[in-house]
Amino acid sequence: MTGTATSPTTALQRAAPPPAEGGTWTRTLVALDIDGTLLGADRSVPDVTVDAVGHARRSGHQVVLASGRSLVGVLPVARRLGIDEGWVVASNGAVVARVGEALPGGYRLEKVHTFDVEPVIRLARAAIPGVQAGAEEIGWGYKVDRLFARGLVNGQQRRVSDTELWSVPAARVILRAAGVLDLVEPLRDLGVTVSPAGPDWLDVTPRRLSKATALERVRERVGVDPRRTVAVGDGVNDLEMLAWAARGIAMGHAPAAVLGAADEVTGTVEEHGVVAVLRSLPRRGPGGRSRIHDVPASAR
Repeated sequence: MTGTATSPTTALQRAAPPPAEGGTWTRTLVALDIDGTLLGADRSVPDVTVDAVGHARRSGHQVVLASGRSLVGVLPVARRLGIDEGWVVASNGAVVARVGEALPGGYRLEKVHTFDVEPVIRLARAAIPGVQAGAEEIGWGYKVDRLFARGLVNGQQRRVSDTELWSVPAARVILRAAGVLDLVEPLRDLGVTVSPAGPDWLDVTPRRLSKATALERVRERVGVDPRRTVAVGDGVNDLEMLAWAARGIAMGHAPAAVLGAADEVTGTVEEHGVVAVLRSLPRRGPGGRSRIHDVPASAR
């Protein structure tokens, strides 16, 4: 679970969404996790999901990808979904970017949180001498002490000396080794956010950050009512995001802790559970009035 920070307006967001005045359409901010939510075992986004995201965006809803992935891993998914204008959250909330076709490189960094990498890597190595470490280079990949196997990280890698590895603050450090989960609490004592991302993997980001803290920044920027927020995810790093949203929805295959924390449960990734959620959003009809489409039972 990433950090402990959540939006201070959580209690308000838990209230039932107000009815749209005069039956008019109201915009929703929809935050979507990527791995295990949009992408299944084959690591691709199905056409049906692309279509559902497109319909939601054409109806005026703000679809925001919110991922533990680095930015270089989020951007291709945004392109696949046709998100040519909007916002993305990467690195478990450490990076917020504006995406747009007219922007250099297709994006502009809105907010980046960084921290001192050296104490984290030194502590990890003292406890587990063989730990593998990498520091994120936003929009490119990672500086690493040893190359990670193909497919384990997004973007490129370059092997560097320790001096270069921790020479500048980074948005995220990745640590990989058997037994690395034993380092969660010692690392948190350094004042950083630590997120387990598998039995041998930790993501380390700055203090008191999560997808929720970044999404609240986006929500304020785009002017969506906090009671008109939806979030869908399947991992423990989504817990704060689900609590932040007025409507927090767990994927059907999520672990028990995530299922128990959600307001609703949709289908699994193989059942295209996120599509059911997207189809449940109001769509603009003639004159801007709201139309609610039929919702599959798994998303109710």
